[in-house]
Amino acid sequence: MSTTLQDSTSNQDEITLATTVAVSKQDHTVVNDNSDNQRHEAFDFPKSKRFQSSTNLIEDMKHTNREMNYNENNNSQQTSISSTKTSEIDEGLYSRQLYVMGKEAMHQLASAHVLISGMRGLGVEIAKNIVLGGAKSVIVHDCDNVDFRDLSSQYYFTESNIGQNRAEIANKHLCELNSYVNVTFSSTIIDETFLQKNKINVFILTDGNLDDQIKIGDYCHQHRIKFINGNTKGLFGQIFCDFGLNFEVFDANGENPLTQIVTEITHDEVGVVFMSTVTRHGFEDGSYVTFHGVKGMTEVNDREFKISVTSPFTFIIGDTRSFGSYEGGGTVIEVKKSEIVHFKSFSESLKNPEMLVCDFSKMSMPINLHLAFQALSYFEKQYNTLPKPWDDVDADKFYEIVEKLNCEQVLTNELNKHWIKLFAKICTGDLCPMQAIIGGIAAQEAMKAVTGKFMPIRQFFYFDAIECLPENIFQLSNEITIESNIIPKLPTKLSRYYSQEIVFGEDFQEKLGKSKYFVVGSGAIGCEMLKNFAMMGIGCLKNGHVDLADMDSIEKSNLNRQFLFRPWDIGKMKSTVAAEVVKTMNSNMNVHAYVDGVLPETEHIYDDHFFEHLDGVVNALDNVKARQYIDRRCIYYQKPLIDSGTLGTKASVQVIVPFLTESYSSSNDPFDSSVAVCTLRHFPNLIEHTIEWARDNFAGLFTIPPQQAEEFLRKPNEFAERTTKNHSEYDKTEIIKNIKCILGEERPKNFIDCIKWSRNLFEQQFHNTIAQLLYNFPYDHITSKGDRFWSVNKRCPHVLKFDVNNELHLDFIVAASNLLAHMYYIPQIRDRKLIAKEVVKVHVPEFKPKTGVIIHENDEQLRADLERQKNMSTIRTNSQSENDVEVKEILSRLPNYDDIVDIKIQSHEFEKDDDTNFHMDYIVATANLRAENYDIQKADRNKIKRIAGNIIPAIATTTAMVTGLVCLEVYKFVQHHKKIESYRNAFINLALPFFGFSEPVAPKHKKYFDKDFTLWDRFEVKGDMTLEEFIEYFKHEHKSIPNMVSAGLSIIYSPPFIRKTSIAEDMKRKISELVEIVTKTKIPAHVRCLTFDMLCDDLEGNTVKDVPYIKYTFR
Repeated sequence: MSTTLQDSTSNQDEITLATTVAVSKQDHTVVNDNSDNQRHEAFDFPKSKRFQSSTNLIEDMKHTNREMNYNENNNSQQTSISSTKTSEIDEGLYSRQLYVMGKEAMHQLASAHVLISGMRGLGVEIAKNIVLGGAKSVIVHDCDNVDFRDLSSQYYFTESNIGQNRAEIANKHLCELNSYVNVTFSSTIIDETFLQKNKINVFILTDGNLDDQIKIGDYCHQHRIKFINGNTKGLFGQIFCDFGLNFEVFDANGENPLTQIVTEITHDEVGVVFMSTVTRHGFEDGSYVTFHGVKGMTEVNDREFKISVTSPFTFIIGDTRSFGSYEGGGTVIEVKKSEIVHFKSFSESLKNPEMLVCDFSKMSMPINLHLAFQALSYFEKQYNTLPKPWDDVDADKFYEIVEKLNCEQVLTNELNKHWIKLFAKICTGDLCPMQAIIGGIAAQEAMKAVTGKFMPIRQFFYFDAIECLPENIFQLSNEITIESNIIPKLPTKLSRYYSQEIVFGEDFQEKLGKSKYFVVGSGAIGCEMLKNFAMMGIGCLKNGHVDLADMDSIEKSNLNRQFLFRPWDIGKMKSTVAAEVVKTMNSNMNVHAYVDGVLPETEHIYDDHFFEHLDGVVNALDNVKARQYIDRRCIYYQKPLIDSGTLGTKASVQVIVPFLTESYSSSNDPFDSSVAVCTLRHFPNLIEHTIEWARDNFAGLFTIPPQQAEEFLRKPNEFAERTTKNHSEYDKTEIIKNIKCILGEERPKNFIDCIKWSRNLFEQQFHNTIAQLLYNFPYDHITSKGDRFWSVNKRCPHVLKFDVNNELHLDFIVAASNLLAHMYYIPQIRDRKLIAKEVVKVHVPEFKPKTGVIIHENDEQLRADLERQKNMSTIRTNSQSENDVEVKEILSRLPNYDDIVDIKIQSHEFEKDDDTNFHMDYIVATANLRAENYDIQKADRNKIKRIAGNIIPAIATTTAMVTGLVCLEVYKFVQHHKKIESYRNAFINLALPFFGFSEPVAPKHKKYFDKDFTLWDRFEVKGDMTLEEFIEYFKHEHKSIPNMVSAGLSIIYSPPFIRKTSIAEDMKRKISELVEIVTKTKIPAHVRCLTFDMLCDDLEGNTVKDVPYIKYTFR
């Protein structure tokens, strides 16, 4: 696909599209390509100072790239698929993306008109991501037809589409992705009229030759159309961005504004602001802040200050002498300022490139690729063809052209001949993972172009993955050895994988087809992974397969990122649907769907046989606990694993290779950032604290107590027995209190009762508890150290007086009343006027604070009190006979079963995405009312929903990119790369943008005796031995004497813990029998191996510090 523009003398000051193009003859050389009668005259090509005789060289070059047809007589049509149009953002669909982009940016994106030219693998990947993102309209354009070379990365093409128009076929699939986006296709003229008529904001050109890129890029620059150029050539990729002069970036990094607690503001000429010393404030010198809730020095509230940072805990705001004196409280919040960025045109940037480095181990790679991508068009013009795959002669010719380009205008003195020749040898290849990476990044840049959200790439971005080639080929130096001249077996026939075989060879394709991979999770990453696997051909031959596991069903919010799913799939199992859909992309793919989670409880499904036959595992999970479990399984079965994850625009990839790298769990978990209990209960100072309190409050009222009551009503005796065994006396008392409250006489009988309960709950939570707190600790309370109690992180609260005319107060009553009604199967009422009318009738008793009420000032006091209660509970239990704490005693404290047996009760399982269930209504009202208590700035519903629902921000662009990176590592797995420097861990933030790649970390080495071992090593013991035989085996085979053997928390053998009378008997027992005796559990039939940890001595009786674990195969 390429685009053709023609010459005209109509206006020498403007660049125009289609049949008229005017240029200054002083600056440009006109190139005519008369060898192809079907083509128009070529782009005007700028004279380059890089060549001594550029005119002669250029005249010899021929165009062979496929072209966009700009002929006015073209009969092809632009076809539109109608869609639903709305000015409102569908929060149910875009909920996860909203937390990445924000509402304002989403509205801007929803008004964008994007043209994507070129519908091969890269073009369709960009289009897919932008359509999922929610642009107003997307036009996909291509004048050429599908051929075999497209099939290795264009997942919407099949063999049956060969000969049909690319854009038309792609459009049929793209228009299904998002009903809010008007997706059309075109193979007709693209000229100024076309661009103006369709109000194009962003022109994305893919697979264009250099002439196209220059002409279209310069036209867009002059006419203020955002321009993005994207290309991939084998294992090399390129992106260029030009968003014009004076482009405004409203939010450079996408991070939430920093918020810190103010502890002091000095009243002097410099005005020093002090903050908590628990953590660094994070503000940068010269940034802007505003204050909220400051007492005394109220003049600083809601006013912007430019700050000078003086330390990690202080900054200066300037003269505060004219302000009041600081008395306490307040938060300081970062104010984000927009930035203006200037972009150069494509032609200007070619000569003076600004580049974003993505791999600091190959600092000169970008400039080498900058020249190589240009040289490709020169080579094609000169030789009327692209370099032949793995042809040394053509590679030498290509390198000569690169040298000439660099001589005309020296851009680097670090030309790398090896890299340049590799580029020439594989540039005709087409790989789906590369399209996913470049397509994901380019689509995010398009979103930046229309929203100003996040910092754009300035201006060239080059990416390579030469480490995917065989290790004796990709060597990162200029030296070329005999081994590096090895040529893969090139494709001998046309197939779906033809363009991939150009890079890796037919033999490698067969290895991919026979591979057996396990994809854990079929959410956003899982869907993208399956698409890539299908195009790569993994598991597509007779002996290969891909296993897919996911226990979740499809929800509406999934459709914004999980592109294999459609609205009619909602409610179906993710893995089943994903497996069915990916088969339509490649019917040869052998994919098996599992609807069971991969958990300790399902090891009878994902057993030894299942794992032992795998070649590798790919995680597509969204929580650390599940990742750690899969990590343990892969260590045990010694299988390679790739873990990846996303958080908004951030993404990471970790490669785990047996015996070569550390495991996922080897790295320390992040610091526990949980909030102190006393802070949540009595001393919140941030909105996050009140939200967490509201979430816990919801569970404590509407989830846990009714669940306990339900269990009691179902099986009272079993419930009482379980409560007796599993809970302390303190917990038992709380459980009994909950059940009495839920099932007692005070329970509501109608909706009016629910309103009464809600009104009293309001009083209790937002008035009485605060009044009691202030009674214990008055505003002027002084600590034993002489400090103000209400200072530093403690905000002094105030009580709320209920006001039916206050919308937030009534929100609470409406939500709480309806939640309670639902619990008791009472018909709900949503009429706010009726509820308001009834709630004012409720009599609320006057509250009087009590003396002797203990309120803990910190968590240390709380823990000490809980320990005291636990000890008292133990004393009481030990002083009574066993019968006193058994089932009858518990039942006697609970309501009479016969009196309550007919009561119906149901609990609320928190569901954040249902706006009709009052769950979020209650939490929003509760969090903001508590914030009002403590003069904390309130939050909107979206923020509260994200925090309370623990929603992970997500966007399709990041997901597409990260799965491409994962699949590049899979190429290496299949080739069994042996060197750790061949692999790449990644951390990327598309918002900044930042790309960080590094070698994986090697595993830690330990020693026992003179032997080295890592977490991947173990003792292999085969056959079910007696304990005596087991001990003798280790004495003879490993020169060690076991003195303790354990399976998990159960000690199987340890002389100090074995009764002397049973030692002889145990020594004759099989190990498997001992395990069953000690654990009191029958070993499941599917388990063939057991895992033991061992402490041992050497033969001289010296303690051996560390030894590997034991894999004991007894079946």
